[in-house]
Amino acid sequence: MLFFSIKEILIMVLAAIIIDFIIGDPNRRTHPVLLMGHFIKFMEKRVLKHRQGNSHKLEFVKGLVLTTVVCCFAFIFTWGLILIATMIHPWLGYVVNTWMISTTIAIKGLKDAALLVYEPLKAGLLPEARKYVGYIVGRKTDALDEREVTRAAVETVSENIVDAVVSPLFYAVIGAAPLAMMYRATNTLDSMVGYRNEMYLYFGKSSARWDDVLNWIPARLTGGCIVVCSILYPFASASMALKSILTFAHKHPSPNSGIPESAVAGALGIELGGVNDYGGVVSERARMGWPQRTMKPEDIQYSIKLLYGVSYLIAGGLCCVILLVI
Repeated sequence: MLFFSIKEILIMVLAAIIIDFIIGDPNRRTHPVLLMGHFIKFMEKRVLKHRQGNSHKLEFVKGLVLTTVVCCFAFIFTWGLILIATMIHPWLGYVVNTWMISTTIAIKGLKDAALLVYEPLKAGLLPEARKYVGYIVGRKTDALDEREVTRAAVETVSENIVDAVVSPLFYAVIGAAPLAMMYRATNTLDSMVGYRNEMYLYFGKSSARWDDVLNWIPARLTGGCIVVCSILYPFASASMALKSILTFAHKHPSPNSGIPESAVAGALGIELGGVNDYGGVVSERARMGWPQRTMKPEDIQYSIKLLYGVSYLIAGGLCCVILLVI
């Protein structure tokens, strides 16, 4: 990184984790990821302005242009912001870089979203739990029973250990806030246009594939972290987590999401995956893990504990490396 040494980056990444633990996401109206979403919508309208009659190849090329522009803009804008801050004062550069990294992770935000589902579910308020789980999943939720609401929440927490924690931190360590923000731009693109439907099948393909590439290493690191964390929790099994990854991860349609989901399923002794309804389109997702017991609302809490266990493990690792570097 042009502005900072390796030691400085590691310290700022650790500080960003602590900020997220304590504060969580900043004001949503000014959240960089939300602003990035507005920029993606703006660019999508411009790129797809004249779409009628486009060939599949042209659709793919337009999608590739969108992916390239958005990712480059996210990197260059963040880089320029830190450059200006550093020119004003080096400590301002540290502050801006640390804050920007903290906005790319969502440990507390993910926990809070899952608890919004768990608390009414535990209290027997199923309609309220359905409403809140509908905020974090794309599937239809108004007819889900208690088990399916729990499954949806656990799957969301499991998958997002990669997207919202390990991947942005991985790229922050390599290239500070600009690279972490570029990753977040990719992930946001995938969530907005990376669908396998008639509208986005070819247009969103480059975004989806680039997201797969960037998540490949972090997803496997996440699987290893979940296995290690499972050793520390009495409700989890490290051996079953590892066995589940080796048995089920490859069955998931994503080359990456199956790893954390199968790890959590194996660790908790439950089965994830099954039938999902996406607005009338029924999809059979690969089943992962062995149903050694009936899934219960407490499994949402267990998945949160694994989320925090992975986060603590990363923070502890950063502390050790910082001490070695110093």
